Amino acid sequence: MALDDVKTADQMAAALKADFAKSTDAVKAIAEDALGKVKAGDVITAKMKTDADEALVKLNGLTEEVKEMAQKMARGGGGAEEVEAKTLGERFVSEESVKSWLSDSPTKGKADLRMKATLTTATTDTDGSVGQGMDRQRLAGIIAGPERRMTIRDLLTQGQMSEAAISWIQETGFSNNAGMVAEGAKKPSSDIKLAEQTSTAKVIAHWIKVSRQALDDVAQLRSHIDGRLIYGLALKEEGQLLGGDGTGQNLLGLVPQATAYSAAFTVAGETAIDKMRLAMLQAVLAEYPATGHIMNPIDWARIELTKDDNNRYIIGNPQGSITPTLWNLPVVATQAMTVDKFLTGAFAMGAQVWDRWEARIEVGYENDDFTKNLVTILAEERLALTVYRPEAFIYGDLGFAP
Repeated sequence: MALDDVKTADQMAAALKADFAKSTDAVKAIAEDALGKVKAGDVITAKMKTDADEALVKLNGLTEEVKEMAQKMARGGGGAEEVEAKTLGERFVSEESVKSWLSDSPTKGKADLRMKATLTTATTDTDGSVGQGMDRQRLAGIIAGPERRMTIRDLLTQGQMSEAAISWIQETGFSNNAGMVAEGAKKPSSDIKLAEQTSTAKVIAHWIKVSRQALDDVAQLRSHIDGRLIYGLALKEEGQLLGGDGTGQNLLGLVPQATAYSAAFTVAGETAIDKMRLAMLQAVLAEYPATGHIMNPIDWARIELTKDDNNRYIIGNPQGSITPTLWNLPVVATQAMTVDKFLTGAFAMGAQVWDRWEARIEVGYENDDFTKNLVTILAEERLALTVYRPEAFIYGDLGFAP
């Protein structure tokens, strides 16, 4: 068969539709002719009955083809025009009771077609559609999105600041020459180096615009917006306290100021669990005993799944419910920490977070909001972070990545 002879689904559907319409018109013409003769008292001839039967057989065959084509198009996802539903006249001439009445060569009486739509839950404008009248159960409130549990702020000492910046004197060096002195001998001198450090308060903020009608008409919308805006501040704050790079309006976080991991000695076949213990030792040697570990949840899962040579879990029991700890220190698993990295430190002693403005919500008009019945809801906070001793924090790679 030549490519030009191949018909598309649309062309086949159009041709079938045309044949169906032509056959329907023929049946209707025969039926109208028969009804006219009955009314006039004429007898329906055998030829008319034969023509009617042949026309109805052809129409029924086309009807089956139309149904089959519609089913194929539905399974294939479309591609052709939707086959139209039968008209009232088409239903009349194809009704079995009508065909039976015509086959008896009637001279009087009547044939009728009873129409009864099946009631469905459809919402389209078709016979029997009752979907629009159905009631629905509505859950109370607004289903909020997921929220991360914040952890970094709770690890640090917290305070209130009264100015835009905080300054403190930090000891940057100490030469200890204290020694034993004989009677009459000259005493040794020591040296201390001091430097002034400053941390400025930074603003975290965002806002949302909403119509007054929405606030009035949708229950709990205002409290939902407030809650999500406050959560957004906390989420940004979490990342800044841990990893802010100090440029522009960013805080200078714990990780950029931490001391690089450097083991005091080499452990054969060093694992991630070994590294955490050696990081604790590094903090102790700096006179700042660690109080906890921070890592990504992926890495904590890797550590928890570590097994010994007998295929037994090293960290805890899968059926247990112990608090995450490693080497007797709590483990804080947060997505704010980069995968395959860790931070071990004396958090309460080595750093402090300062609030200049605590997280707050303000509502007001901006530009032409008033004339548009709009309001602007603003959430913001202002804070600073002071890291007193970088030696109190140890940062490094866990070694999972190749």
